[in-house]
Amino acid sequence: MTEQDIGTAEPRRPGRVAFRTRRPGRSREGAPGRRRVLRNTLLAAAALPLAGAVWVGVTGLLARSELLAAGRDLDALRQSVAPVPGAASGAVPRFAQEREREVRSAADHAARAHHLTTGPAWYPAAALPFLGGPVKTVRGAAYAADRLAGDVLSPLVRALPSPMPDSRGDGMSEALMTLQEHAPEVVQAARTAVEVQADVNKLPRSTWLPAADRARAGLARQMDRLGPVMTDASLAARVLPPMLGAQGERRYFLAFQNIAEARGTGGVPGAFAVLSADRGHLSFERFGNNTEMATAKTDLDLGAGFAARYQGSEPTQVWANSNMSPHFPYAARIWAAAWREHTGERVDGVFAVDPTTLSRFLRVTGPARMAGGTELTADNVVDLTERASYAMYDNVARRKAFFVDAARAAAGPLITATSDMRRLPALLVALNDSQRDGRLKVWSAHAAEQRLIESRPYSGTLPETPGPFAGLIVNNAAGSKLDYYLDRSLVWEANGCSSGDRPVTATVTLTNRAPDSGLPGYVTLREDSPPYHTQPGDNRLLVSYYAGVGATLTGATLDGRPVELAPGVERGHSVYTLDLELPAQSSRTLVLHLLEPHADRAPTLLQQSLVTPLRTTLKPGGSCRV
Repeated sequence: MTEQDIGTAEPRRPGRVAFRTRRPGRSREGAPGRRRVLRNTLLAAAALPLAGAVWVGVTGLLARSELLAAGRDLDALRQSVAPVPGAASGAVPRFAQEREREVRSAADHAARAHHLTTGPAWYPAAALPFLGGPVKTVRGAAYAADRLAGDVLSPLVRALPSPMPDSRGDGMSEALMTLQEHAPEVVQAARTAVEVQADVNKLPRSTWLPAADRARAGLARQMDRLGPVMTDASLAARVLPPMLGAQGERRYFLAFQNIAEARGTGGVPGAFAVLSADRGHLSFERFGNNTEMATAKTDLDLGAGFAARYQGSEPTQVWANSNMSPHFPYAARIWAAAWREHTGERVDGVFAVDPTTLSRFLRVTGPARMAGGTELTADNVVDLTERASYAMYDNVARRKAFFVDAARAAAGPLITATSDMRRLPALLVALNDSQRDGRLKVWSAHAAEQRLIESRPYSGTLPETPGPFAGLIVNNAAGSKLDYYLDRSLVWEANGCSSGDRPVTATVTLTNRAPDSGLPGYVTLREDSPPYHTQPGDNRLLVSYYAGVGATLTGATLDGRPVELAPGVERGHSVYTLDLELPAQSSRTLVLHLLEPHADRAPTLLQQSLVTPLRTTLKPGGSCRV
């Protein structure tokens, strides 16, 4: 550079470096480095779904293990309150600490399963079309199990009777106090159970993974069984304390129904008792039989509809006909009014049980010994009271005294069991089984309580709501005790649609298994005195079919031949009745063809519990739209 060049050159700014620097990343290896970063990024992006799938798979297996463990705990919990078959003195359930430990363990396992199925891998996986179905099912099942164990079963177990190793008396009283204390929790738990059931029903029913579908179906079945239990528990928390005398003594009329002679609510009212409840302490004040009540009459007005349907049978005047209607509140009100007319005493409600209910009680309490030395057991009480006793006693008064003695003998161990906290849970299971089968019925004379009760099956209420409905009710019209040998079956089948209505075929088969010889005369009695010839063992029944509200009969056949049925209406339901002679060792088949208002579901069934349960087959058919 020349001096001129130096003089004319632009002066450098302070801090400027005279030499050129390389740009970052610029080197002889610049292009391969970029490619390596890009490759690593792509590999990581490709690996994320795989890692997520592996994570979902591994945590899903772990969650499954936790759910299975929770299921085992819940099975153990269920067994802890179930009666032990064959136990000499009924079930002795595990103690409260063990029950609480089981439900706490189940809740811990379910909570871990829920935790394992949450997180960033599970949410997007569940949202994937088609592939995400099982993931969504597993997530939903884990969440449902978590809520079920923690928010539903835990409060319920706390409210259950809690036997302790040194538990003695006052079992029902202690249980009543516990129920009152935890009543708000139980009511909330019932609401949560409804929410969980709704969530489970929203889960995918069919995915590409059968194991997930089976798990969802199993959980749905569990929730279907638990739902009514929680509803009953919630209702019990509100109703049982006052009914068991928490605010003062209550008194109830208890009817023992003889199911060898059918009536609408089960069997003809035979022996009876008056039950007292005072702050959870139960006692029987007296026992009697239908002979005492035969003269009891009442002018009770049950409405024009009731009078029109049953006026010829005089249920308010004839004790044996007082429960011809399957709507139990009618019979209960008649019995309560008749008792007041007979004694001047009011009762706070009415209970009805049958020998099968006594059998379940005896399974818990152990055998009972009658005054004459006869032993009543869970295995012989139905046969003894409904069949064998008629051969044992020719004298009617002695036989009726035998029934009262049997009721009194069974009542003793029952009262003892209600005071024993160790056996009380099993007794409650027996009560639940009986009400589920329609063999235990309850009515309260207190309007607020009855409004709550009438929504449950044990109220024996004939619902007035519309919708598919099917009910087979038989009333013995002969005055015999031959319904011990009666078999019943009902096949209900929907057959598509017609002008907005749905054709329905109801097939009723009745079989009289009574032998045509060898039965006591009182069993084969024909008080109806028919104008035609009959043989011992022949029975006569008033057969009533209860259809849905608004249903119409388009035709009927008996044993393949056209037959006319008497139409009627009860609480909105169309009712069709046939006076049927049923000879010994014979079967008869009644087929009804009906049109019912359109619906897409199976019918509600009306239960009438006799010695042999009704065999029912429902065929709802396909969808039916207006």
